[in-house]
Amino acid sequence: MGRLLPVKLDNYKPLRDVVFEYLREAIIKGVLKPGERLMELQLAEELGVSRTPVREALRKLELEGLVVMLPRRGAYVAGISAKDIADIFEVRAALEALAAGLAAERITDEELEELERSLVELAKVMQANDLEATVSLDTRFHEIIYRASRNDRLVQIISNLQDQIHRFRLTTLSRPGRTKETIEEHKKIVEAISERQADLAAQLAREHIENAESSLLASLLQEGEHDTCHSAGRSS
Repeated sequence: MGRLLPVKLDNYKPLRDVVFEYLREAIIKGVLKPGERLMELQLAEELGVSRTPVREALRKLELEGLVVMLPRRGAYVAGISAKDIADIFEVRAALEALAAGLAAERITDEELEELERSLVELAKVMQANDLEATVSLDTRFHEIIYRASRNDRLVQIISNLQDQIHRFRLTTLSRPGRTKETIEEHKKIVEAISERQADLAAQLAREHIENAESSLLASLLQEGEHDTCHSAGRSS
C-alpha cells in the first residue's frame, strides 16, 4: 500500500466513521484495488490512527460488500467478477429505464433546465479531461432524473447500488472515446424527456447503461483484468 494519507479529523464525526468513509472512497476510486489485502496495522500507521477504528471500518465495509473477511487470512478488497458486473448492470439498466420513463411524465420545467445545464457543464469538464469532475457531474445528471421520477422507493433502491455503480464509473469513463459517447447518449435522453416521450426515454436510458457495461468490459479486457474476481472473493 503506502498510498494513503493520514485522515483529517472531523470534530462532528466519530473516528471510526471518518476512517470508514476514507477507506470506502479509496476502494470506490480504485486506490485500493480488488483483491488487495488490507492489513489493520499497516492501514492504522498510514492513516495515523489506532487499529480499533480501522477494524470497525473494515467490518462496516464488509457489510457493504466492499471488503471480504477470510478466516485465518484477513481482510481483502472485494473482487469484481464478470458475473458481478452483469448482475449489477442488469438491475441498473432496468431501474434507469424506469426512472427516465417516469421523469418524462413528471419532470418540472426547473428540473429540465437543471438537466440541460448539467449537460453543458459535463461537456466542459470532459473537454478539459478532468476525469474526477466528469464522474461527479455524470453522477449528478442521473440523480436529477431519479429525483424527477417522483418515486421515492425507486430512488432508495438505486441509492443502495451507488457504491457498486461508482466503482465502475471511473473505469468506464476513462476509456478513450467513452466520454464523447456519453454526452451524445445523455443529449438523446434529455431530448426524449423534454418531449415527454416516456417509452423512448426509457429505451435510451437502458441502451446508455448497456453501452456503459460494454465499455467497462472492454476496458477490463484491455487491461487484462476481465476476471478480477480474486481468491479473496466477490463483491455484493
